[in-house]
This record gives sequence, C-alpha cells and structure tokens, in this order.
Amino acid sequence: MPRPNDLLDVLLTGPHRTGRVTHIESIPARAAKPGTWPLWVDPVVRDRFMTAGIVAPWAHQAQAAALAWSGRHVVIATGTASGKSLAYQLPALTAARTGRRLGGTTLYISPTKALAADQLRSLDDLGVPGVMATTYDGDTPIELRDVARTHATYLLTNPDMLHHAVLPAHHRWAGFLRSLRFVVVDECHGYRGVFGSHVAQVLRRLRRVCKIYGSSPTFVLASATTANPARTAELLIGMLPIEAVTEDCSPSGAKTFLLWEPPLLGDGAGRGARGADTGGLGSGRTDVSSAGPANPISGNANPGSTAPGGPPAAGAVVVGPGASTTDSAGSGSWGVDGGTARRRSVLAETADLLTDLVVADARTVAFVRSRRAAETVAGLARSALSEVDASLPDRVASYRAGYLAYERRSLEAALNDGSLVGLAATTALELGVDVSGLDAVLIAGWPGTRASLWQQAGRAGRAGQESLAVLVASDNPLDSYLVQHPEAIFEQPVEETVLDPDNPYVLAPHLCAAAAERPLTVEDAAIFGPSTEDVLPTLEHRRLLRRRVKAETTWHWTKRERPTDLADLRGSGGLVSLVEVGTGRVLGTVDGVRAHSTAHEGAVYVHQGDTYVIESLDLDEGVAMAQPGAPDYTTTAREVSTLRVLEESASEKWGSARLAFGTVEVVSQVVGYLKRALRSGEVLGEVPLDLPERRLRTRSVWWTLPDDAIAAAGVSMADAPGAAHAAEHASIGILPLVASCDRWDIGGLSTVLHPDTGMLTVFVHDGHPGGAGFAERGFHAARSWLTATRDTIAACPCPDGCPSCVQSPKCGNGNEPLDKAGAVRLLDVLLSATD
Repeated sequence: MPRPNDLLDVLLTGPHRTGRVTHIESIPARAAKPGTWPLWVDPVVRDRFMTAGIVAPWAHQAQAAALAWSGRHVVIATGTASGKSLAYQLPALTAARTGRRLGGTTLYISPTKALAADQLRSLDDLGVPGVMATTYDGDTPIELRDVARTHATYLLTNPDMLHHAVLPAHHRWAGFLRSLRFVVVDECHGYRGVFGSHVAQVLRRLRRVCKIYGSSPTFVLASATTANPARTAELLIGMLPIEAVTEDCSPSGAKTFLLWEPPLLGDGAGRGARGADTGGLGSGRTDVSSAGPANPISGNANPGSTAPGGPPAAGAVVVGPGASTTDSAGSGSWGVDGGTARRRSVLAETADLLTDLVVADARTVAFVRSRRAAETVAGLARSALSEVDASLPDRVASYRAGYLAYERRSLEAALNDGSLVGLAATTALELGVDVSGLDAVLIAGWPGTRASLWQQAGRAGRAGQESLAVLVASDNPLDSYLVQHPEAIFEQPVEETVLDPDNPYVLAPHLCAAAAERPLTVEDAAIFGPSTEDVLPTLEHRRLLRRRVKAETTWHWTKRERPTDLADLRGSGGLVSLVEVGTGRVLGTVDGVRAHSTAHEGAVYVHQGDTYVIESLDLDEGVAMAQPGAPDYTTTAREVSTLRVLEESASEKWGSARLAFGTVEVVSQVVGYLKRALRSGEVLGEVPLDLPERRLRTRSVWWTLPDDAIAAAGVSMADAPGAAHAAEHASIGILPLVASCDRWDIGGLSTVLHPDTGMLTVFVHDGHPGGAGFAERGFHAARSWLTATRDTIAACPCPDGCPSCVQSPKCGNGNEPLDKAGAVRLLDVLLSATD
C-alpha cells in the first residue's frame, strides 16, 4: 500500500507542478479511547460484533448507545470512520431481538439509497439471529415490500419513501409503527436548506403517526462533526432535550492534506482561454476549453435548486443606468472570452492527479460536483491511462446519482474488492458508503461546507492507516480565497447546519399530507411549529383543507389527488427520465429544474462517457428522448431573469449605504441555447427555445449605494454596471464561507438603478421557494462576508477579472460587463461605514 509521502512524490514530481500546492497540512494521528460493552447489550449481539473483529466499543459509541437505550434522544457527531453505526446498532439490534410484539422495531433513515444498501450489507454480515432487516426504497421489488411491512424489525429507508409511501399508507404499517422503539436519522448534517426543512416536517409527521399507534420512539441521529449538533437535531425532530456526543474516541491515522490551485492560463500565460493546455507528468493529456466537456459545471444545476440560471438571449444587456445583470441559482454554464485569463480546468487537473495515483496503484476516489463532471474526470483519466497501459482504463469508473440500481451496486462492489482503483464520484458516494482501504481522496472544488470537506477527506484512511487528501481549487472566488487562506479551513470550526422548518412554503404541503393521514387538530400545532396557525387559513382559502367544528375543530384534506405530490423534498421539480431513441432503454434521470437547461431539445448530454443529443423534452410526461451521437459541439442554455422586492424584513444603515433583507420574486425562462465548438469554445450559433416561465418567491439580502457614494468611490456611472456586476459575482461566490450553502443554492442580480430601491443595488437571493436561510445568514454576517469578498477580488493576480475573482459560471449576461477594480472601490466605500 503506498504511503502518503510516496504519493506526494508522485504528485509533485516535475516542473509542470511547480507552485500549484499552496499549503500542506499534516494532521496527526489520534489515539483511541476504548469503552466497555454495556451490560444491557444482548449477548448474541455482542458476540456477533466481537466475531466481526470489534473487541470493545470506543467510549463515544458506548456513551451514545447507553443514552439511546435509556430512552433519551441523542445525536452523535464525530468524524468519518469513527464507528457511528455501532452506536445505534447496539440498542437497535438488542431491541430487535425481542421481536415486534415487545416493541423492538427500528426505522433507519438515510439521505441516499446507496447508504441504506451499505448499511443492510453490514447487518447481513453480522447475521444477528431473530433480526429481520430489509431496505424499503425505490429499488425494492414489489414482493419484498409486503415482506417488509409484515415482518421487518429493522427497516432501512429514505425521507422520500417515508414521505410518499410509508406515512400515507400508515394503516398498512400499523404493526411496525406500533412497536417502533428507535428512529435512526443517519448523516443528518446533510439535511440542510430546503431539503432539510422538508425532512424536518416529514419527521414531525412520523411522530404524529406513531402517536396514533401508541408508540413514542427514541431518535438517534448520526452526523459528521458540525457546529451545535444538538440544535440541528432539535430543528430536525422538533423535540427537546437532545443529548450530544461529540468527543471522537476512535483511532485515526495521520493524514496529509494538500491545498492545490491549478495554474493561471490565458494571454498572460501565453495560451488563449479557448486553446488547449497540456499537463500531467508529460503524458500529453489535453485540457479542453472551459466550454468543452472538461468544464466542471457546464450545464449542471444543483439538484436542490429551483431558481433560474444561465445567460439571457443575445443583446439582452444594455450597459447604462437602467441595466441589470443576473447570476442565477441552479443552472447555467459559461464560456470565457478567448482573451480573458482563467485557471486550468479543475476537472482536467483532477483527472491528471487521478491518473497519476492509479498508475501508482493508490486506491483513490475523486469527488466532483456534478454528474457531467464525474463522467468527464473518469473519461479523461481513462484516456490518459490508455497511453500508459492498456489494462488500466478498465480500473477507473464514474459513480453518480441517476445511474440505475444495478449499476450503482456493481460499482460499489468493484471499488471494495479492488477491481477498481480510481473512481470519479459525486456526493452520492460521500454520505457514509463504507468504502474501505482507500489511500487517497481528491476533492475537485470546495464541496460547499467544511463538514462535507472532512466527510469526503475521511473516506481515505478508514482502516486507521495514513492517507492523503487533496483539495483542488475550482476557478471561483471562494476556492481561490480558501487555498490562499488555509486558516479558514484548518483553524475554523465546521458550520452550523441551516434549515427552517417553519418556512410556509415547506410547511403548507406537509400540513396537507398530515391532514390526509389523519385530520389535523388544534393540538397538532405543537408538533408542526408556530407557523401552523398562520398557514392553515391560507390552505382553507385555497380549498385544500376544509375546517370542521364539532366536538373539536379539525382540518381535512379535500382533494382526490395525492397531497404528498405537493411537497418536492429535494427541490428538484420532479424527475425527467432520459430514454434512448430506438431501444426505449432508460439511461437515467435528471431533476425537472435541471431538465430546462440540460435536457432541452437539442441539448448535448453525456451518460457514462457516451454522448447523446436530446430530440425532445416533455415536461408534463417527465420524459426526454435521447439520440446517440457524437457532435463536435457542446450546448449552453440561455436564460432571462428579473427580480422585484416584495417585502423588506430588516435593514441597517451603513453610512450613506444600506443593507437590507426581505422577500423577493424572481421570474426566469430558458429562451435558447448556444452551440460551442468542442475544443475551441467558439460560438457556432444560437437556437431559440420555447420553455415555460418559472417564478420563484424567495428571500434575499441586498445592499444599495447612492450616486454620491459611487462618485466618492471613483467609479463613473458608465463603469458602475460592471463594478456592481463584479461585486455581485464575487459576493455570491464567497457567501458559502459564512453560510452552509453551495454557490448553486443561491443567485443574484445587480443594477445601477433598481426600480424598487431607486439606486445601485446588489441582490443575493436563495434559490428555493420561501428561502433556505442562506441569504439571512449573509445579512447577519455581512461584515465578514463582504470583507472577504473585497479581499478576494483585490488579491487575485489577474489584470481584469477571471473566474477566481469576479467571473461567474452561471452569469445571466455572459460575464459582461465586469469591472474588477471598480468592484473593489465600491466595496471599500460600502465597508468603510462599518469600521
């Protein structure tokens, strides 16, 4: 097994790698603190764990297990590979040994099917007699679903299945729910934003249904290290008190952590942004332009985003006092002008590093941010490996959501048994899948939060061995800031999870679903939260609920439709199936929002390295027909957006400037797409599209500057649109530093004269209906957020602006106009009033 120092030599050898490592952090090994087996643990359960090689639990495992067994709600928040599973399996399996009649069932909830399948494998390997464990998800055959309802004592599912299948049919689950002893919520740090808020309401509905059958289960939550885990757990389950176990007593091998920044290209480097650059141990590998397949984010939306994105139609920008520019949440892609400086593609850089590690026989996972990125990194690595050894390309694959069940399972098995050495994976593999024996992890771009960073880095060294982790910076402001400020990663605590179960857009559909499960009562407000009293009259007015007053006041679901269809847990706008023309084979799925920009008619779509052209998109039927092909171009959706202020909730005066927070409405529409030459990025033409308009009512933070402040900054009115636009892009890129969000969770707009404020205004808004708490966090942390924004722009070595500072991959105006120097001057004037 290669050692980290050997792998460092592999990655750093050669002049082409000079200056790319900005920081090396040595994380020392941690000694173990063993505990003892609790006396209440069933002897058979204990013996099975000991047979599996676990001599005794670690102290934190024993502590959490004891709290759960005593009936106290508990969250265990320790590092990756710290054995959190044992903490809830001990009480759950001990209870399951007593059977259903004595209240021994456990409901295990994970954010992904892959994690539930992995947990089931571990339970099957233990083979505890008397325990009937099974998954219940979209991959479960119909005949096994009946077995699960009738016989399961340990049921593994996900929030989506709980929402759509279990709770609406709770009467069919009466035996299981009546005996429910434990509810395990695994990887709970992943339940953030709107998704986390939906899951919180699903768990409240679960508590309410359990009460119907006379059970009151104990909740056990497992999380990666996070700030204030007890508060996060409280928001998720809606109950107090929550005990938090946070001291990690498991052993940990030493880890070497590199911060890596790809080189700056462009005219200043002697290469045009549209040309190809080479790199990577003299292999002759090619990094295609950012508009080509190696683009880390081209055409890929965050699955959780419902806001607009992408450039508007050509000619939509008018530079002048009334002009506005948009940077949208969710979707979009970009092409940088050929004369503009940029950094080498993070995907090409990651593919090079993955190739070198595979050649060194180092088992490696490269985490990327999108489905297309996973395909791209794996494809580039396979191509490079074919030049080294014809047998090596087969030892690299991609892993992402959207694959069919058998594809995911075979990839997981191949990585575990060593058939695969390198894997390019989305976060579908991040959340707890037990991939053991990894030597290295590559992280292609900041994963959004420190919790996710450590979760991904922890995939290597899971058996306690030494390991290597590399964060490869994407070409954006936040990544640039972090790799130049390692203290922001290694000397800061992880973020507190942001979620808002009281968001009325989240609460309303769950009240409808709950009313269909059993009529709501006045007492139910204590379960669903304080917003219930405000939301119920609205649902009555919309005739979704009917109030009846007899012995007590109740609210009833009035429609024939399924109320669960009103709540889109993951903010995906539903799923669209990609179907191959001619064969009818289902290639995979894409969420409904991303379909507007990635699966529209004419779009080029990549699946497992194969290229398709979308012939048609039927949003009503949720089907996109894909024709196999090999076009010599890529496609980029173009979108138009507008924003208006609906309500201002809070504000602060910063001298003559003003900071505000409130409710806004964003209207967007994909109006066409560009065709770009595969290698040069040259625009070949534009094709119009006729897709429906999307409206988003959400929350935003914004700041304004009057004309005299703009003049005081030394920015002319002619240059003000570009200065504001550049400041907007950079502030969106830096917001994840203070809020547990991703750049793709948020959007923005800037204008020199906004009709609702009457002056220069920069908006940054949440990309989800009702808001997700990110813009609000920005409002409260505005000083540190905007200071980091200003410093990132000023410190970037490019002359006129690049993706590392002020250019955006999802700009609604094709990154025009931008004024880097003017942005710094505007932010200086804005921040001077807060000194």
